[in-house]
Amino acid sequence: MLGDEIMQANEFKYKIKALRILENEHHYIRHLMNEWFQFVLKFENGDVYSRLEGMMAIKEIREKLKAFRGPLKKHQEKEEKYFFPMLGVYIGYEQGPILSIEEEHAEIDAYIDHFLHHSEQVSTEMDVGTMHDMVKDTMEAYEVLMVHMVKEEAVLFDMAEKMLKKIDEEVLLEQVNTLIVD
Repeated sequence: MLGDEIMQANEFKYKIKALRILENEHHYIRHLMNEWFQFVLKFENGDVYSRLEGMMAIKEIREKLKAFRGPLKKHQEKEEKYFFPMLGVYIGYEQGPILSIEEEHAEIDAYIDHFLHHSEQVSTEMDVGTMHDMVKDTMEAYEVLMVHMVKEEAVLFDMAEKMLKKIDEEVLLEQVNTLIVD
């Protein structure tokens, strides 16, 4: 009985190895997201009381977001260059779930870029309310990204499991079997 439970716990959700790689990257991306999101929550929970605290929190968010962007971009590139086109052969590419997922990639990038651009000029003269407004972009990026990864896994990965042929699985594995960290 216990052996069966252990076996089930060690089973992968997807039989296609390339999807396992993409799913594992999602786990890593979530880990990195939580590092910067902890500082976003300081604003959301009202734990930033002074300009100095706000500046320090924004500095941490900026540093962690910059480190986050590299792995996120590499992951998105894998999906857009290899996974989406391959799945698109079966389900269509110009409309439907792939198109909306790609649009979310752009939306996430825009929120992060907007925050990074506007947070370059944070100073002791900026009030905490203005800093809080600035951080809203990171909150939006976090929320969109969390829902986005769930949709990819629940919709696109499940479709791929059902539709990709063996040769597709092998090609996709070769294409995505790269690191997203330097």
